[in-house]
Amino acid sequence: MYRVISAGDSAIVVEFEARIDPAVNARAIAVADAVQAAGVPGVRDVVPTYRSVAIYFDPLRTDLNALNAALEQAAATADQTMPAARPPIRIPVCYGGEFGPDLPAVASYAGCSEDAVIQAHASTIYRVFMLGFVPGFAYLGIVDDRIAMPRHAVPRVRVPARSVAIAGEQTGIYPGDTPGGWQLIGRTPVSPFDPDRREPFLLKAGDAVQFYAIDRGEYDRSISNG
Repeated sequence: MYRVISAGDSAIVVEFEARIDPAVNARAIAVADAVQAAGVPGVRDVVPTYRSVAIYFDPLRTDLNALNAALEQAAATADQTMPAARPPIRIPVCYGGEFGPDLPAVASYAGCSEDAVIQAHASTIYRVFMLGFVPGFAYLGIVDDRIAMPRHAVPRVRVPARSVAIAGEQTGIYPGDTPGGWQLIGRTPVSPFDPDRREPFLLKAGDAVQFYAIDRGEYDRSISNG
């Protein structure tokens, strides 16, 4: 099931079932890809989320009937099965210590050791459901139920760049120094967003991600080598 709704005079939203589900997300991404491929004049941006797609357009240049027809076609025919899994993008993480000040709290929440939290976090292959919040911030899921600790009631004023964190069934990497309320469990030497890279964004919607643990020495060497 889906519905197409207006979001003002320059945006349309296609909504699917309201839940965090890989199959629903795959359908949203398929619609976004189809709309972009249709090349309707005046479309400015197409943004997939967990379970919806927002299409932003120039109302002075866009044939709204043509856009609605493209949306209806894409939504009605989007494959409801999961596409073939992509090889996971492997991302190193230095867990705990000064980089993961919330790791002890997550271990207490889970009723297990810090090593067990690291094992649970690093053994899961996550899906990139969407990007948002700040450039390059990928919302990854689904986190193992045992370590799915809710976010802080009061966010931190500053979370260091490249911090790896958990918020309920989501995990992610902070691309830059920003406020944030997620549980910080480690830090990666890899930047999710770098405007000077040939491809600024490390991750895109639909990608698979797997974290792996490294020690502080390897982290420092990676940072030194750029």
